[in-house]
Amino acid sequence: MDEKKKVILKLDNICQSYVVGESVKDAVENVSLEVYDNEFLVILGPGHCGKTVLMNMIAGLEKPIGGKIYLDGEEVHGSDKRIGMVFQSLNLMPWRTVMGNVEFGLEVAGVSKEERRATAQKYIDLVGLKGFEKSYPHELSGGMKQRVGIARAYTNNPQILLMDEPFGQLDAQTRYAMEEEILRIWEQERRTILFVTNNIEEAVYLADRIVLLSNCPARVKQVYDLASLGRPRNTTSPDFLRIRSEISDNTDLAL
Repeated sequence: MDEKKKVILKLDNICQSYVVGESVKDAVENVSLEVYDNEFLVILGPGHCGKTVLMNMIAGLEKPIGGKIYLDGEEVHGSDKRIGMVFQSLNLMPWRTVMGNVEFGLEVAGVSKEERRATAQKYIDLVGLKGFEKSYPHELSGGMKQRVGIARAYTNNPQILLMDEPFGQLDAQTRYAMEEEILRIWEQERRTILFVTNNIEEAVYLADRIVLLSNCPARVKQVYDLASLGRPRNTTSPDFLRIRSEISDNTDLAL
């Protein structure tokens, strides 16, 4: 990764622990990381290693017990409108249409109906849901619901988009299609994405860099720069398979 790239997000020795019964359980331990502007960074680690806890702290949903988080060089405390999040469980409002879900954040912010409709329509079109504006969540497939979640997050105009295992509940075919879609949207919008997964192949296919975390408590085990793979990626190329195997040998995750 080019050292001259702008650092948009910095984690400095972030820690998190919880009281479980009569003991203290460490979830995240001294995680330091720099994230570059417009980067597609993948955080890879086994289940229950602390990936979601780390994302929640970046999103401001949890306060770290130690360490600091910087956005554009300034320390941040709590949630920040410049950081958006797409969850695995999307929590779409079933009583609102696609348009109603996507424009909700702007509605809460007091944006005029005309302006928020135009902005929401832009991102509904971007994620490939044009024509489904009046549909309700129960009428959509799993992949379409994920597109609504992505459009909703982009509509709020974040600098950084956090995606916590967004495709984990999708079938394999839909998951592959959504990987292609998120890359297409990222290449068009060029916003910074932090993408969490426990799938090695997905990580190598999507990432500019991969941050490999240890088992709980989460620590940075290794960082892989995938610039040499170029884009679009060929999952059967020797370089792709070599990096995939190298990561597999360095973790408990299965290929």
